[in-house]
Amino acid sequence: MRQSTGATARRVRWHDGPIDTARLDAWLWAVRLTPTRSAATDLCRTGRVVLNGAPAKAATAVKPGDRIEARIAQRARVVEVVRVVNKRVGAPVAVECFVDHSPPLEPASSAPVFRRDRGTGRPTKRDRRQLDRLRNDER
Repeated sequence: MRQSTGATARRVRWHDGPIDTARLDAWLWAVRLTPTRSAATDLCRTGRVVLNGAPAKAATAVKPGDRIEARIAQRARVVEVVRVVNKRVGAPVAVECFVDHSPPLEPASSAPVFRRDRGTGRPTKRDRRQLDRLRNDER
């Protein structure tokens, strides 16, 4: 029998059993908080992810009980790690991996809306000026 050397001898075996820690960027992607792992890495690189009160790098280890605060898609997310996964899981399983402590979503702005009756045709010059005034007041 031949002994294998090189890359085949160093092959890492993946198991489906419970794991103790995972990379922060891999965990954020695995539980579907970010759409891609590279997006999670970019969040960490730009300093938008805080782990247990300290800025975290992408390779920081995550374990159950950790508190992650992140600014994801213009929304502040605060989650507590319940279960560590490093492979992407389905949405029903992903929800069980963390407890969401995020503040509630802010209601949509109560800015006035310019409405026209359906079928009245193209806006007049006067309508356009009113619309411009509304838009300028919002800024």
